[in-house]
Amino acid sequence: MTPCVLNETSLWWFNRTQRIVAAPDKYVTIAKNAQFFLLNLLHVALEHGLILVDTKYEFGKDSDGSILLIDEVHTPDSSRYWIAAHSHEERFQNGLEPQNVDKELLRLWFKDHCDPYKDEVLPDAPEELVCELAWRNQ
Repeated sequence: MTPCVLNETSLWWFNRTQRIVAAPDKYVTIAKNAQFFLLNLLHVALEHGLILVDTKYEFGKDSDGSILLIDEVHTPDSSRYWIAAHSHEERFQNGLEPQNVDKELLRLWFKDHCDPYKDEVLPDAPEELVCELAWRNQ
């Protein structure tokens, strides 16, 4: 992506979050030195031998305009976790999916066996895959 596209996309979001951040122009990015910190939700995943790869948060607005978290957080349905062993780096370098404990296994199976966005009827996932996912989510 070109810097202009990145800046314009950022500017669009900055305009909608102007209470907490400002952007002077679509061609300008203002940076400040800041001290980086990790949130506990990461040091917790690592304590359990996991890497929190990414997650989604779902928000809603209640009747008084307050923004609320409205769905589960850091579950296998809302987050991707890799096993925090040294093997994830090697697997990643070899083009393999890192060992994980989320529903990515199911998503990849469907990607290989159908087009879930176009096919009207999806194939049934094999029983061993369903059992594996149930075991991972205990």
